[in-house]
Amino acid sequence: MVLDIALVHWLVILSAFISIAGVTAYVRDTLRGTTKPNRVSYALWAFAPLLGGAAAISAGADFWATVRVFISGLIPLVVFLVSFVNPQSYWKLTLFDYFCGAFAIVALGFWGFANSPVIAILFLAVADGFAALPTIIKAWKFPETETKITYVAGLVAVLLVLPSIPVWNIENSAFQIYLLLANVTLIIAVYRKQIGFK
Repeated sequence: MVLDIALVHWLVILSAFISIAGVTAYVRDTLRGTTKPNRVSYALWAFAPLLGGAAAISAGADFWATVRVFISGLIPLVVFLVSFVNPQSYWKLTLFDYFCGAFAIVALGFWGFANSPVIAILFLAVADGFAALPTIIKAWKFPETETKITYVAGLVAVLLVLPSIPVWNIENSAFQIYLLLANVTLIIAVYRKQIGFK
């Protein structure tokens, strides 16, 4: 049993390193101005998982399963901050971006009113999904404005964490499932030309 727990911890640590490697490439390209992050997505991607992690901990979720949620919030925070360094990395926001951001904020607002941490986690996952829409659409239309390997690294990192989930309930798995779906969608968007989508 000790070996199993140690293996779970190593999977979470390995997942974190892969996520950091993926975002390092994204940050590098953002500083160069070749990648143009959508600030609405990245600001909310930072905020929602950090709140989601707090909600999961307060609901009694497993620490090691929740570490990955916190990391998924810290990484976008770095990208968001770096996007202000190089003016060439700025992506012009549209009304749709603000609309998605507003819906995400409304969903986040429900977190404050939810008496149940489980319901709060679900609202935070919904908020994160609304935050993802502007980047998914941008990645579909302009895949050259994204660092593709970042989303591949994100998918691998999530897949590594799945075996660390001790109990498959909302507290432990909702954000992981969302992150899995979000990364798969973003990979399809950025690689759509290579995989035959027009």
